[in-house]
Amino acid sequence: MKRFLYVLIVLAMAHVPAVAQHEQPMVPSWAPSSGYWVAESNVNQPKQYTIYFYNDDHVLIYKEKIEGVKLNLNLARVKKRLKKVLDKSLVAWQKHRQLKENEGLVINLLQGK
Repeated sequence: MKRFLYVLIVLAMAHVPAVAQHEQPMVPSWAPSSGYWVAESNVNQPKQYTIYFYNDDHVLIYKEKIEGVKLNLNLARVKKRLKKVLDKSLVAWQKHRQLKENEGLVINLLQGK
């Protein structure tokens, strides 16, 4: 009887991790569904950024230099705005297949225009 109980407990413990692996991780609302962005800055010049936007094939599709604004890239609000620019850039890239630079998309969204 003890052996049966021991086997039952071991099987129950083995079942718990198997069930937990089928759960999908929660994706944040600012995470893009396709493409990605990279922000480049310098410690000595904290109010100057260059933000690069790439598609899923790692091709640069948009680039913007920002001066005079300190970005807090840890804020979800900033990440959501960068996601909007990425989405716009992906649509423009699919239409024209041409790299665009410094059209003010990022700075306008960050300033609320």
